[in-house]
Amino acid sequence: MILHAGLIAARLGGVWQGVLIEGPAGAGKSDLALRSLDQGFQLVADDRVLLWTCEGQLYGRAPDALSGLLEVRGLDVLRLGALPLAEVALIARCGPPERLPEPAFAELLGVSRPLIVINPREASAPAKLRRALSHFDAAHKRRI
Repeated sequence: MILHAGLIAARLGGVWQGVLIEGPAGAGKSDLALRSLDQGFQLVADDRVLLWTCEGQLYGRAPDALSGLLEVRGLDVLRLGALPLAEVALIARCGPPERLPEPAFAELLGVSRPLIVINPREASAPAKLRRALSHFDAAHKRRI
């Protein structure tokens, strides 16, 4: 399955954990990814993400033609170092978030993952992604 989305990953507890960034064209997915790279995340895929499952886990990577590329609107398409793949641990949907939302989950390819709605243009958005990654226990569908 190929999604119009971005995928970045942070190393937490010695493991790369991916954040799938969803939203319509122009929502700020690539901008959020770029700012997150400055906060210690690594690029996996921008614009298109190839998703698959293995042993009940959800993984993603860039299609070969887009590997290591990040579109910076108004500047250029940058070639960056990128992880070859990452397990998707969190789905971040671009949009106006609720003030104090209840835990939410989304299913992709039969795998449920924690879901947050995030304003990608907020300065705090990369920090919120990192906190959300460490806040959810996807296996038990709960906040830690």
